Amino acid sequence: MAPMIRLSRLADYGVALMTQIALAGDRVHSAQELAAATGVPLPTVSKLLASLARADLLVASRGARGGYRLARPAQEIPVGAIVSAVDGPIALTQCIEHGPGACEVEVLCPTQHGWKAINEGVQRAFNAVSLAELVWPPAQGWVQSGAVPASDDPAHDAREGATR
Repeated sequence: MAPMIRLSRLADYGVALMTQIALAGDRVHSAQELAAATGVPLPTVSKLLASLARADLLVASRGARGGYRLARPAQEIPVGAIVSAVDGPIALTQCIEHGPGACEVEVLCPTQHGWKAINEGVQRAFNAVSLAELVWPPAQGWVQSGAVPASDDPAHDAREGATR
């Protein structure tokens, strides 16, 4: 059975490129270097880098020593911004993606408001995790930031340093 909710391949590649750039700090990276480091085909890397630069997540510089670097620190770049730069806004259903009038059963749909709340929750989760948190451990930081809820076991949470 195929997964129901999954990032597109391009969004996955975009996150991989951004993490590769983030790992090297302020250094400028060429598209060729990033393609070799990530295994993503060069034409795809070039397309993604252009999208990420248009979204002001990367700064592009031309010339022999040109390339790409993060537009701001990794801790200020939410993962949701990367996904949205590549795929457009996060939308789980057609009515969320295309707005009012996009679905022929919209007027009769009792779940529309529920899907809107779920979609907003997914967006908040993506935006609660920064590129820095995605790249650098500990993953427990996600629990502490509230992006991932703490467990129902207070003793476990105390050992792991999680908060509600």
